Amino acid sequence: MATLELRQVTRRFGAVTAVDRLDLDVGEGECVAMLGPSGCGKTTTLRMVAGFEDLDDGEIRVRDRLLSSRRANFYLPPEQRNFGMVFQAFAVWPHLSVFENVAFPLRVRKLPRAEIEQRTRDALAHTNLQDVAGSRPDDLSGGGKQRVALARALAIRPDAMLLDEPLSSLDPHFREEMRFEIKDLQRRFGFSILYVTHDQSEAMALADRILVMRAGVVEQIGTPLDVYTAPANRFVFEFIGLSNCLDVAITDAGIAIAGQAVPASCVAAPPAALRAAGAAVLATRPAEVEFVDAGGVPGIVARKAFLGETVDYRITVAGQEVRVQKSRHQPGPREGEACRLAFPRPRWY
Repeated sequence: MATLELRQVTRRFGAVTAVDRLDLDVGEGECVAMLGPSGCGKTTTLRMVAGFEDLDDGEIRVRDRLLSSRRANFYLPPEQRNFGMVFQAFAVWPHLSVFENVAFPLRVRKLPRAEIEQRTRDALAHTNLQDVAGSRPDDLSGGGKQRVALARALAIRPDAMLLDEPLSSLDPHFREEMRFEIKDLQRRFGFSILYVTHDQSEAMALADRILVMRAGVVEQIGTPLDVYTAPANRFVFEFIGLSNCLDVAITDAGIAIAGQAVPASCVAAPPAALRAAGAAVLATRPAEVEFVDAGGVPGIVARKAFLGETVDYRITVAGQEVRVQKSRHQPGPREGEACRLAFPRPRWY
């Protein structure tokens, strides 16, 4: 059963369609990450779900409850939607203690005092904040402040959690730590998450499914593995993970890059439809490119960088750049040296 349903959701700003007929179901206990470049419509979508933006068309439901519908001329205010929200900015009140920050939305709802106390203490315990309940948020680290925001969202017992780039202002150590904490909380409480981010590693680590957007349109929805290994089109391939895209000519004699023939043993043949077109784009991940001793595509190592467990190569091939990443334990050419490359598992566009 879907917790959250979006049907043909559309939002326009003048002549610009920010979100165009978006359909999405977020299942019970599922985390869906919305991923895409700046201006693609992901935050606008989240704001419509939260009630901060109205729709120009379509409808939004949580379980069987209608939240927004242009055709039905219905709009439920944000405070009545029962969503927990965590923003990029920490959005905590510096003049209130950690306890009062978490308790505040419960007091606004005029819940009984004993229930407010219990819910607040439960939320603080689940986010490891019980020892700093009396502190002010300014006494905490960035990760601590974001835990306060999470605890406040948990305390209301939300139908779903809406997270808008909640970790982007944290340093790398806290960012990774908070990823695991968010996922642990989701598993413990079983709530659904709609998660907006531009960070691919966050989306991969947290999401059960990833929705990739461009210019207000959904390009692909799938598991992280599906989106990475079976991208729907070239945009998704280039946007998710590191990628190489080489322009190649296709003739009866085979494949050529900038007029230089590519040995058939070094690259899988393109599909027949592209062969008839006479030109294509050879796409591959940096880790899928192989160094070979003979017969490969010739290139020159323009740059070689040590990245810890991997070595990153920038190879110039007939005026185009190919990025290659290999284990630091695997021998490879030096910077400035000639090398030869093979592309055993290319995609073709």
